[in-house]
Amino acid sequence: MVVPHRADAARLTATETAISIRGLTKCFPVPRALRDALRHPLQRDVTAALCGIDCEVRRGEFFGLLGPNGAGKTTLAKILATLTLPDAGSVRVAGFDVVDDASRVRRVLAPVIADERSLHWRLSASENLRLFAVLQEVRSAALQQRVTELLDVVGLGAEGPKPVGAFSSGMRQRLLIARALIAEPQVLLLDEPTRSLDPISARDFRAFLRSEIADRRGCTVVLTTHNTEEALQLCDRVAILNRGRILATGAPEALRDQFGDERYRLWTRGNHWLTWSTLAELGATCNTTPESRLDGWSVVEVDVPGGPTRVSDLLRALIGHGVAIARCERIELSLADLIDRVLRRA
Repeated sequence: MVVPHRADAARLTATETAISIRGLTKCFPVPRALRDALRHPLQRDVTAALCGIDCEVRRGEFFGLLGPNGAGKTTLAKILATLTLPDAGSVRVAGFDVVDDASRVRRVLAPVIADERSLHWRLSASENLRLFAVLQEVRSAALQQRVTELLDVVGLGAEGPKPVGAFSSGMRQRLLIARALIAEPQVLLLDEPTRSLDPISARDFRAFLRSEIADRRGCTVVLTTHNTEEALQLCDRVAILNRGRILATGAPEALRDQFGDERYRLWTRGNHWLTWSTLAELGATCNTTPESRLDGWSVVEVDVPGGPTRVSDLLRALIGHGVAIARCERIELSLADLIDRVLRRA
């Protein structure tokens, strides 16, 4: 059994459903040239963005929607946020229907779109939060205290008086999170939150989301992304979407084990390729031609089924045959490879 990486594992055992999706379908008209529209004014071609998907998100869970551009992630996010109406099926957030109870859904779900233009750059961080609180009809005598607390939560306590225009991209992303938390939502919807961040800022922001928002505050988080590393690092479970359909759902490590190869990259030195027959003895296969480097070492990729124990046996056997091994590392499965393998096994 795979144990999800989470500070408070008890929350994962909760049976209460935060989001329930049943038979969700959404189609959009296909753009046509003016000539075709004039010739066939009644013709209506559509393309399906979502094709009858079913999915559930548990309360307190960090759930990822993973897929390439055009998979349907953003359309699903917009339906959850009541910004787009579904054509068929049902979606309930905290028990409220996104069509019949849209106003209640907006009170329990807060979307965070990676769009810094939605902030008022000439206002300070504190003023941005107070303005949004008024727009959300959050009225409290202790509002300023709450603003201060939220700025501290997202690590911007010392930046409250500064204008947002002087913030870095990572700081603005944190401010967007603080703004979403003003109304104390039960569900936080993040649409590709790190797409405008550099690698270091993205890494720090992911760590912040995991520790402060999911683990410490216990908020249900739905993350849409096409970044495999991001989804597998952050999420308790992920759903893989492609062309409007959910191909697979499960814990990240379980999906890796189910669809991924045990592929490793080896750095070796010397002319010992005849000894690679040892691979066959251990059930391993070399899937690339050794690639020589300028420093005299060569790199080769090897599939080694059986886990770390079998890899250890392989390395011991190769070294015993005089093959110098400088490094051995597991090759992480890319999003394209993961989707391809899910499709081939469907």
